[in-house]
Amino acid sequence: MDTGRARSGARGGIRLSLDAGWVCGALIVVLTAWVLHGFIEPLLAACVTAIASWPLYKRFAARLPGRMARSATPVLFTAVMTVFVLAPLMFALGALLGEAHALLLEVAAADKRGVAVPAWLAQVPLAGPSLAARWENALAQPGALSGWAQGIDPAALLTRAQSLGQFMGRHLLIILFTILVLCFLYQRGEALAAGVRRELRQRIGERAETYVDVATRAVRASVNSMLVVALFDGLGTWIAYAIAGVPHAALWAAITGSLAMVPFLGYVAVIGLALKLALTGAATPALASFVLGCVVLFCGDKVVRPVVAREGTRLPFVWVLIGCLGGFEVLGLVGLVVGPVLLSLAGELWNQRLRDLASDASAPVDGRA
Repeated sequence: MDTGRARSGARGGIRLSLDAGWVCGALIVVLTAWVLHGFIEPLLAACVTAIASWPLYKRFAARLPGRMARSATPVLFTAVMTVFVLAPLMFALGALLGEAHALLLEVAAADKRGVAVPAWLAQVPLAGPSLAARWENALAQPGALSGWAQGIDPAALLTRAQSLGQFMGRHLLIILFTILVLCFLYQRGEALAAGVRRELRQRIGERAETYVDVATRAVRASVNSMLVVALFDGLGTWIAYAIAGVPHAALWAAITGSLAMVPFLGYVAVIGLALKLALTGAATPALASFVLGCVVLFCGDKVVRPVVAREGTRLPFVWVLIGCLGGFEVLGLVGLVVGPVLLSLAGELWNQRLRDLASDASAPVDGRA
């Protein structure tokens, strides 16, 4: 009798201890997620970059002299990746800011003498004469733009400037933390990957390898689609700007292609170019560059990006597009990769479920051949 009670008490103690362990583990996981939730973007960006560039990293490490320290290879390759990724964007933003400054100077000079009505505006069907009259009353007089500027609320302008400063500061911190985490992943990547695979095999089974392969393939396909879109839009807009007769067509094409890695951001360069040409009186090049540039960007975002990503994600066209745009809306730039990856994993789970159901349906019932 006493032995039975002792065993029952021991089992109860084990159950209580196990429950307490699970509660402590869950509490630690929740607190960790709470602490790290503000760093989700840099962590995801670093993981995506490391997975996509891992084959290049292995080749880079194999070519370095063996006498180099183990920690030097991750640092050097992180520096290379940082320059490769950030240099085009910094060039595009810097060149765009320079062009914006030149545009503001041209606007200020035009304001002193009044912005003349473009000759083509009156020829626009239906609304042309009315638009020309409004332009004559609002902009043709010297100092008209200055009068508009005086009507702007300084407090609202200051609020927007502060919001822009906070936005830039936040993304600067995201970039810095991404670089730091990326260096750590290059240094410990193999051990981390082995640990993750081992844990997934233990929890999920042999199917874990399939899910890991699907996610890896989808990440690399999504990153490749961003690079291909940037090259496509850069070359396409170069041809379009050259046809439209745009001065410095190659420079503007480089700006457009660099910004086009992010959906819809390339339109900023196209609109800026069209405005600059319109203010200088080049109405036909402005209209042609705007239309042709928008066509190229539309094809890059809606056709080239999903087609390239589909080769690795194995998703239909529409799902790749939804994954890119939905992921970008939720997570920003890194969402362009995470969105299609999640949809690829969901598709693999669904297909696996269908295969299991088909296997169960075809299996013989006990007692029946």
